[in-house]
Amino acid sequence: MSALPAELSGEIERLAARGLSAGCLARPMRDVAALTLSINRLKERKKAVICAHVYQTPDIICGVGDLVGDSYKLAEEARGTKAENVIFCGVHFMAETAKILDPSRRVFVPSGNAGCSLSESITAADVRELKARHPGLPVVTYINTSAGVKAESDCVVTSANAEKILVKMYREHERLIFIPDRFMGANLARKLGKTPGKDIILWNGSCVVHEKFDPRLIETYRRRYPGLVALAHAECPSEIINAVDFMGGTGDMLSYVRDTGASAYLLVTECGFGELARLRFPEKNFIAMCRLCPYMKSITLDSVLDALERLPAELEVTVPPDTAARARVAIEKMFELAR
Repeated sequence: MSALPAELSGEIERLAARGLSAGCLARPMRDVAALTLSINRLKERKKAVICAHVYQTPDIICGVGDLVGDSYKLAEEARGTKAENVIFCGVHFMAETAKILDPSRRVFVPSGNAGCSLSESITAADVRELKARHPGLPVVTYINTSAGVKAESDCVVTSANAEKILVKMYREHERLIFIPDRFMGANLARKLGKTPGKDIILWNGSCVVHEKFDPRLIETYRRRYPGLVALAHAECPSEIINAVDFMGGTGDMLSYVRDTGASAYLLVTECGFGELARLRFPEKNFIAMCRLCPYMKSITLDSVLDALERLPAELEVTVPPDTAARARVAIEKMFELAR
């Protein structure tokens, strides 16, 4: 059903009040408003909730997202929703986590291309082989992995809580396996005084977004913007982490920006995070040294609307019950240790 002119004008005002402007949109505001109005009406009829990762575009985050956050926040908050259908605007492994935590709901990803290079770098069979080569070592797994990999693990972590959980794990174990991000693993090892290959066994995985930043550009920006503070995601290589002032997950980075008063902030991560930071803190100056995630950006308002209208079987996320049960144990261990 087409929106009435007054309804469309009201939706445009709502979006503008949430910080959306022509400068952060790929199409006219009127077109965006027509889509967000349709989606928000439809999700009520379909008893749906929309989860939006912070790397999504501003029109999704501000226009239709009910739950907005990083992997940990979405995993935690998705457990509490009563919706029958979850439209997960993020990559496939995130939607799997939502399904694992509540198998009774139907979960959909609005794009068949929303994979993840890091998640796809390791399989459940790879984990079993690792455990056979290092018998008795606990497997700590970054959340950016498939349900099958989580099911072979002892504990899941996110970029926000990995350091805290590893500290607790090392109280009980001299050595452990950390998978699959080799850069995050190396960064955590350095912070904790551990030696890769000896105290912490790593896997050779990486994120297509975070592995290719050039640390020389950070110094260029520092000269250009005196007083600049540089922040980088924990998935970046060590040469990037060594060149910045703060390392963390996206939630940690937002908190750091909120609580500090630098003249400018350089954000070394996916471009969507820079857009979100500008919306959250319009009074602050951001420089996004960013790269687009092709998987995240395969989701659009159009694909969200289509997924809601059809609830298509080909986009529904399913996890075998046995796999889900074992993966849930590792995820619940994360919630326990992150408290």
